[in-house]
Amino acid sequence: MGGSIAAIGMGLAVIGAGIGIGNIGAKAMEAISRQPEAVGDIRSNMILMAALVEGAALIAIVIAFLVA
Repeated sequence: MGGSIAAIGMGLAVIGAGIGIGNIGAKAMEAISRQPEAVGDIRSNMILMAALVEGAALIAIVIAFLVA
């Protein structure tokens, strides 16, 4: 029973990260279309935020794996 709950937790972490990174990309594209001259700053901030979201998802997966 514990293994299946951990697997559900891992899946939710991956789904949440996918949705979060998708939102980051969508909002970055909106920002670039509004201010094309700020593309460098927007891109660097987008990559930083995507890395932070991915790191949080990785931590959630590791914790779910250790709990199981």
